[in-house]
Amino acid sequence: MAKALAQSRRRVLPFLMPSRLWLEQPLEPTSWLLKLEANSPNITCVRLFSVQASPPAQARQMGALKVSMTSPGFVYEPYSPREPISFWYRWFTRPGWKRTKEDIIMELKSAYAIAKLRKSGYSKQKFYKEAVDLYKEINTQMAIGDKGLLRKSVTENMYSALKNEIKQRERVWSHVYWELMMPIIKMRTLRARLIGVDRNDLNKVFVQLTLEFLSKQKFEAYDSSGSVVAGDKSKEVLVRDIWVFEKSLFHQGAYWRLCGRIKV
Repeated sequence: MAKALAQSRRRVLPFLMPSRLWLEQPLEPTSWLLKLEANSPNITCVRLFSVQASPPAQARQMGALKVSMTSPGFVYEPYSPREPISFWYRWFTRPGWKRTKEDIIMELKSAYAIAKLRKSGYSKQKFYKEAVDLYKEINTQMAIGDKGLLRKSVTENMYSALKNEIKQRERVWSHVYWELMMPIIKMRTLRARLIGVDRNDLNKVFVQLTLEFLSKQKFEAYDSSGSVVAGDKSKEVLVRDIWVFEKSLFHQGAYWRLCGRIKV
C-alpha cells in the first residue's frame, strides 16, 4: 500500500510528496547593506542584487512609461541544494575560491532582499504565520478541487499548473482527503530574491521568498464508489515541501501568493 501511495502521489499530487532534507543556516540581512542602499541608491553592485523583468509585449508596443503587472511570471534563481565541500578544498584550491565567491554572492542577494522587505514593514514572525495559512489553504483547495478560491492564493502561471494537476487527479480519483497536522514541525527561509520592473526606480520590485515546510500530513484517495484506492488517513506521513512565495512591494494592497514549487 505504501508503495502504491508513493507512486500515486508522484503522478498526480506532487505537492504532497516528501523529499530529501537539506540543512542550511537561516539568512539574515546585515546593517551595512541597509546603509549601502540608503546612502547610494544608484550604486552598481546593489543593482546586481535584482533582475529586471521585461514588461508585457502590449505595453512595449504602446510605448507605456509605467509598467503594470501582477507577477513577473517566473521564479528567479530557483533554489537547489549546494553540495558540501571540505574546508581545505574551499580555501586552498582555485575551484574552491570560485565556489566560495558564488556562495557569498548568493548570501548577499538574500540579505539585500530581506533588508528591502524589512523597510516595507516585513516581520518574519507575521510572514511565517501567513505562509503556514497559505500552505494549508492551497493544499486544502487542491484536495477539494476548489479552483475559484485557488485562483486568489496563487499567481496566474501557478494557477494554470495547479488547475491541470486537479484535472489529471480527477481522472484517477473521485475525491481525496487531506489534513495537515499542526503545528508545523519545521519552517525556514532558504532564499530571498528581488525582481525589478523599472530600471530607473529601484523601489518597483517583486520579492520572492523560498520556504521549506516539514510537516506531518494525512492523505486518502477514493474512487467513484467511495472505496479507498490510495493512502490511509489513520496514518501520518512526514512531508517536506519547498514553496516560493511572491509579493509586490509597489502595488497598494499587495499580498503574498504562491508562485512556484521546488522539487529537490
